[in-house]
Amino acid sequence: MMKKCLIILSLFIISFDGFSQTQQFFDSPFGGGGGFTPGWSFSKVTSLNNKLSFINMPQVAKNGIFTTGGGGFIYIGFVPGLRIGGMGYGGSTDQWSQYNGFNTETIYSIGGGGMTIEYTLPFIKSIGVSPGLIVGGGNITVELYQHGVNNDWNGLGLQLGLHNTLNNNFWLIAPTINFEIPFYRFFCFRVGAGYNFTLGEKWTLNNQDFGSVPSDFNGKNFFIQTGIFIGFFSF
Repeated sequence: MMKKCLIILSLFIISFDGFSQTQQFFDSPFGGGGGFTPGWSFSKVTSLNNKLSFINMPQVAKNGIFTTGGGGFIYIGFVPGLRIGGMGYGGSTDQWSQYNGFNTETIYSIGGGGMTIEYTLPFIKSIGVSPGLIVGGGNITVELYQHGVNNDWNGLGLQLGLHNTLNNNFWLIAPTINFEIPFYRFFCFRVGAGYNFTLGEKWTLNNQDFGSVPSDFNGKNFFIQTGIFIGFFSF
């Protein structure tokens, strides 16, 4: 997969470098590329933590989750300033504690991705300022573990353990704004932000339908994203 990505990015560079010799291509933003996109997602976990506290399980950090992922885009040419692409991300946090002689663990994970549609503002030069949308899907997973203390060969089969998985799948639409600063045409630093709106959220517990989830515990959240892209960029 990585080899294929490098081949595609190389073709971007070769193709757009040839275009750059003609002044008319600089009349509007053009180019394309892709790369690594670390970010931070501010998930809503207040209701979840209230329930975790009630059942004596570790609570999820309230200051957000670090995510990693990738993305890319290409200007479609026949509509000046318009570009399309794709992105994906994921991250998790793992909390431990002890209760009544057991080791307890809460793993909170998020993920998502989709198609991106963005428009680079033509009246801003040298950098790219691009409002847009992400249309795709995402999920939240909460795994609860209660581990026994006999974690050795002699205790195999005798451990008292518990594992429950709460999962939420949904469609998402996320308005975004991204800023890109190109370096030597072939590298671009990106920073941006957005907000996930969700549709069709479906909760399950251990693969069974699950209801009565508090309305404020959902996939809607604010996020920021950074990245270094490789390709060809002219803003």
